[in-house]
Amino acid sequence: MAAATIHVDVVSAEASIFSGEAEFVVLPGEAGELGIYPRHTPLITRIKPGTVEITPAGGGEKQLIFVAGGILEIQPKVITVLADTAIRGADLDEAKANEAIKKAEEARAKAKDKQEIATVEGELSMLAAQLAAIRKLRKK
Repeated sequence: MAAATIHVDVVSAEASIFSGEAEFVVLPGEAGELGIYPRHTPLITRIKPGTVEITPAGGGEKQLIFVAGGILEIQPKVITVLADTAIRGADLDEAKANEAIKKAEEARAKAKDKQEIATVEGELSMLAAQLAAIRKLRKK
């Protein structure tokens, strides 16, 4: 008997990042990490910055995609990730992420009001999640 699969679409405003069949998907939900198998109960939730890990149907190398937040919709046969920003694991650049963190920390030091500080803190949080995704990819 063939393994059950679920169709997965990961899209951002810029492009479709992944579209294909998967056996299992793990991603950072707002309330914690979500593991999704085929025929999952329908769900709509926000996702936070982190790594979407897709186990493709029929085996093969897991797909890692960094997302900077967004919306997740689960239907019994389809998972749709509408990401604010999505970057394939292979396209992540540690040097650029470290440089962006340095600039954001400088901006935080210069920030004058609460809104400016909150904006920079959000950016730093997203960049920290991106670095964690890079390290996770490097281990594989």
